[in-house]
Amino acid sequence: MKRSIFDEVIDRQNTSSEKWDALSTVYGTSDALPMWVADMDFPIPKEVQEALYSRISHPVFGYTFPSHAIDKAIQKWLKIRHDWQIESEWIGYSAGVVSGIGTSISAFTNPGDQILIQSPVYKPFFDMIEHLDRKVVNSPLLINNARFEIDFIDFEEKLKSGVKLFLLCSPHNPGGRVWSKEELIKIGELCDQYDVLIVSDEIHADLALSHSKHIPIASLSNSVANRTITLMAPSKTFNIAGLQASLLLASNPEHKKQIEKIQIQNAFHGVNLLGLTAMEAAYQYGEPWLNELLPYIEENIQVAEAFIAKELPTLNVMHPDASFLIWIDCRSLGWTDEKLQDTLLNKGKLALEPGPKYGQGGEGFVRMNIGCPRSVLLEGLERLKRALS
Repeated sequence: MKRSIFDEVIDRQNTSSEKWDALSTVYGTSDALPMWVADMDFPIPKEVQEALYSRISHPVFGYTFPSHAIDKAIQKWLKIRHDWQIESEWIGYSAGVVSGIGTSISAFTNPGDQILIQSPVYKPFFDMIEHLDRKVVNSPLLINNARFEIDFIDFEEKLKSGVKLFLLCSPHNPGGRVWSKEELIKIGELCDQYDVLIVSDEIHADLALSHSKHIPIASLSNSVANRTITLMAPSKTFNIAGLQASLLLASNPEHKKQIEKIQIQNAFHGVNLLGLTAMEAAYQYGEPWLNELLPYIEENIQVAEAFIAKELPTLNVMHPDASFLIWIDCRSLGWTDEKLQDTLLNKGKLALEPGPKYGQGGEGFVRMNIGCPRSVLLEGLERLKRALS
């Protein structure tokens, strides 16, 4: 059987890796297997590494700017992967999707304004709203047949309350849900009806699995695009999050102008040189690598689901449509979240993300990162069994 490049176990300790080297700070222990932070333990595409080597070989690292070539690579990527034709004038850059969220909130709302989210959801959604003195309005997701759904009755009621901006997580983190075209159309119609701006975090878009197709919400119509800021990045896709390079896409020129105004006020003058180098190479040459990665992730998901179904049948895995993260329902144990985390860490020696971190609806869940070599995944599953059996 041919060995995959993703089977290689790479030692990431002592590389200032948050996932591996910050365990003692975050979890109070250094001997747990880290399956928490959402980056993968896989080598990046060789073409990206070679592009970085090539640029590093040049002895001058002066100020830089995004070239015409990188715009073309982005346009080509979005057209091929997502059937979304964008113009180069729509493209803006940010140091990360979270930075893009903060920039968008600052650009289009004022302190005290209401911003809508759907929990459980990525923690920085809460954090950026609160840090910028805005008010969180939550429309919790429903679970139906172990799958997240939008409560559109509640969603509309919350929009009516004076919400200025909606933070959409698409695909969803932590549930891995890829929203259907019908759901996205409904979101667009309601936000149009109540004049609410959409800021769509689509960082996991490229990681949609074989049974799913991600649809950028801004690609639905000119009307939706005109009120949408789309945040994307190669960081999750190609495992280059540490290079801090992401996209801020806006077809509305007034939105683009306002975003640039806030970035200037925040003294943001562009993405670093190596981040741009990696982004261009990833979008230009990374597709074969990604096409090899996705089946590996999919098999990891299948391995995890089969193991849990057999060895820990009281737990339930929310099958993801996208990403390398699985959301595990442990509520049948009847434990507090504190007991669950303590048992995972001290009995299982396993570090998973606690569900309550993602807000209302996260209680009794944990998030496991399965973006790792198969052998590491199997070790993590054995530790999960040891902790919870």
